[in-house]
Amino acid sequence: MLADPYAPAVPFYDLFHEDGHVPAIRESLPPLLAGVRRGVIEIGAGTGLITEVIARATPGEIYAVEPSPGMRSVLVNRLAHDPELLRRVTVLPCGGLDVKVDEPAEAVVMISVLQSFTAAERPELWRVLAGQLDRDGRLVFNWRDRDLPRPEAEPGVMGSYIVGRHTYEVAGQVLDVTGDSVTSRFRYRVRQGDLLLSEDEVVSTAHRPAGAVLAAELKEAGFVQDDAPDGMQVWRAS
Repeated sequence: MLADPYAPAVPFYDLFHEDGHVPAIRESLPPLLAGVRRGVIEIGAGTGLITEVIARATPGEIYAVEPSPGMRSVLVNRLAHDPELLRRVTVLPCGGLDVKVDEPAEAVVMISVLQSFTAAERPELWRVLAGQLDRDGRLVFNWRDRDLPRPEAEPGVMGSYIVGRHTYEVAGQVLDVTGDSVTSRFRYRVRQGDLLLSEDEVVSTAHRPAGAVLAAELKEAGFVQDDAPDGMQVWRAS
């Protein structure tokens, strides 16, 4: 069985992201999908928080792409509570570089996923996604230029949530910054009072290219930029 690097984060995922970008995406994403009637590919569906947003905004089939078995298990159980979603959403156990659907989609959505692709992988990602889109199909993702952080001496608490008698805590620490790549350590702890019940640690690297770099890559891949609100980007397949 393949190891799932996302497994430690799964119990914390909805707690942490509902406290982060998800509420804003619920407002900003639906207008960017206006008029989409057929297939939507979601890259990095996670536990399905954004899948539900896409389903409310569009009436067609959704392909939820998620490589993590742990994340997929929560996603499928979320679908099981909604007969319409269970009918419309197909969960694909792969990553964005390997996605392939039966017919061209009208839109591809990537929310807080782009940073997981390296500079070497992104040209292939754009090529794959362009091949899965209709002509004039939309590629929609969230991105903004930001200053790169500095390495930190100690982890800092990023979120703390009460679940019954337990406290679920997420802490993070930037370990290294090289070019536009940021390597961080994340600690996932469950406590009952002062008693530590569990602790898992994950080290991962995020990639934060400048917006101008992304724009050059997408234009090279044949995409044309469309209007989008601050923090979001929309590109059309040509």
